[in-house]
Amino acid sequence: MVAETATTALPEFPARFRGAPRRNAAIARPLALLGRVRRPDEGLVDEIGRRMLRRDEVGAELAAAMRRDASPRVTATTLHRAIAEGARDDDPPALRRFVAALEREPAWLDRDLLERGARAYRRMGRSRDDVLLALSLIGGYRYAGPADLLVATGGLTGTTAMRRLGETTAWGHAVARPGGLARDGGGFRTTAHVRAMHALVNDRFERHPDWDSAVLGLPVNRSDLAGTLALFSATAILGVRVLGRRVPRADARAVMHLWRYVGFLMGVDEDWLFADERAQHAFDHHLLLAQGGPTPAGAALTTALVEGTRRSHAERGHPSRGWWARRRLLSHLRLFLGAAGCRDLGQPVVVPWTVVPELARNVVESWLIGATGPGRRWLERRSDAGVEADLERLLGDRPRRPADLPV
Repeated sequence: MVAETATTALPEFPARFRGAPRRNAAIARPLALLGRVRRPDEGLVDEIGRRMLRRDEVGAELAAAMRRDASPRVTATTLHRAIAEGARDDDPPALRRFVAALEREPAWLDRDLLERGARAYRRMGRSRDDVLLALSLIGGYRYAGPADLLVATGGLTGTTAMRRLGETTAWGHAVARPGGLARDGGGFRTTAHVRAMHALVNDRFERHPDWDSAVLGLPVNRSDLAGTLALFSATAILGVRVLGRRVPRADARAVMHLWRYVGFLMGVDEDWLFADERAQHAFDHHLLLAQGGPTPAGAALTTALVEGTRRSHAERGHPSRGWWARRRLLSHLRLFLGAAGCRDLGQPVVVPWTVVPELARNVVESWLIGATGPGRRWLERRSDAGVEADLERLLGDRPRRPADLPV
């Protein structure tokens, strides 16, 4: 069931809705082919626009109960305990409903398929992280809305941008660990934490005078949340295939199932949780048609990540690695976003020559090494080690979890 609009005074669509139709139709064209979309569903595009002004009502109720003047009030300590151990009968109703939404298992959930999806996701290795950074994260900065929210929450400095990248990396790592999405798993708890954090951020900025929901939509809205989820599933699978990695159809189905359940935990509308790549690509095609144009925030955020990538290596005594990491990122941006996308984000347009050795390595790893059971397990272990090294570089001694709740 779709939540009611947050504020009756808001228009049916935010001003950013369909703000750059010709540009976004060109960007979305490959997804139309992958999703077999012959003609856009105008009703779906409009619904995406309407849900830019709707929020996670279960999360919103929790956020309201965490305000200082709430009675009964939910504290951060109580929330953490309930996420880890379950709600108690004497907990505030908003907290009990939040935990109940997390603990409800959808009829389609297959836990064996979850574990297969987690292993397949880990085997994507370095290419997965490259795609998530260049295509998923930075690619999303080409549109108004989410990038503006990151600017409002203080994500423009290089240090903050890299810390947020590390927190997102830690979340994905926790989700894909063995048993990560069991009720007592680290991925389950971290995803619940992310949902609560989204609700609190939305509550703060929805009521902030400087955030114009009539223009940008609600800060954390239903449509942007569904689009973010897709970046970890079908978009990630597509990107690693472009980089030469083999992802068998059965593995792709398992990865889709993994992130479908993560989306369920995060409160994504259930009619926008997809079981297969084609349906997700078709939805993403319509999602792009509904977006606005580029925003100055996108270029600033991208520069913070590009330069932060170089600096995070250089500050640890490896300036040459910093140069190489920056060059690789620029190459991936050129490959995935094209010259126009790089210009939109204020980045130099380079020849993506660093991709050539990467393609060769990926073909050997995924087509030859990944063809055997021991080889697949080796790829999983190596991926885990790579993520741990990245977390050490990005987070240092900080906890391997999302930022503290903004209460």
